[in-house]
Amino acid sequence: MRPQPAESPALKVHDLRHEYDGESGIVHALRGVELNVARSEFVAIMGPSGSGKTTLLNCAAGLQRPTGGSVELAGSPLEDLGEAELARVRRRELGFVFQSFNLLPALSVIENVELPLRLDGKKPDREATLALLDRVGLVNRAMHRPDQLSGGQQQRAAIARALVTRPQIVFADEPTGALDIRSAHAVLTLLRGLSDQGQAMVMVTHDPVAAAFSNRALFLADGRVVSQLEAPDARAVAARMADLVESAEFSADQRGAR
Repeated sequence: MRPQPAESPALKVHDLRHEYDGESGIVHALRGVELNVARSEFVAIMGPSGSGKTTLLNCAAGLQRPTGGSVELAGSPLEDLGEAELARVRRRELGFVFQSFNLLPALSVIENVELPLRLDGKKPDREATLALLDRVGLVNRAMHRPDQLSGGQQQRAAIARALVTRPQIVFADEPTGALDIRSAHAVLTLLRGLSDQGQAMVMVTHDPVAAAFSNRALFLADGRVVSQLEAPDARAVAARMADLVESAEFSADQRGAR
């Protein structure tokens, strides 16, 4: 899939829809979402519980098939791919960072980081891996196991693992949710620094402080993009989220009253 023209966005989502059967009928998790993520752009996705944030992340990352619309990674549509090819794209072109780290406890840091390459049948370049660990501040912990690291160090190891394949885009799902304030700040600073160096990133978060590290915050409500903030700050994000939560609670009360 690579290389692609410099002007091609890292991710393009068009009219994305996702529906499923719920207890009370069809649930419209996504309703025509539009999203472009440029190379080196860091986008935060926010919204009340049930707004469609995780569904959008999963569909954009090829983990979930949308009901309609399209997802393009560097100009290549994911919906045209079979399951085997889609799995290869996820291994080679996408990176994932999750709240729970998902490091294998029996492997060292460097072995965990190199695991995606080995699963793809490739021989890791040890010097390149060490350089990557140095980039995330863990080169002196390369031979340690995950239980010998702090939470912030484990998350940085997970970030290195997401980057080892040199992906087009990195998806992060609440990457600081399990961290203390100091560790969370260090991880967010790292993510922003990687974005400034050219790595496209999409992060789902509920934290206004985390969103303030992004270039742009996108707000979802009821499966739709309802607003966005460029160069967001934590206070503006918190105010926007408070309005959305209040509106979502009012709508829920209205439905319950019927």
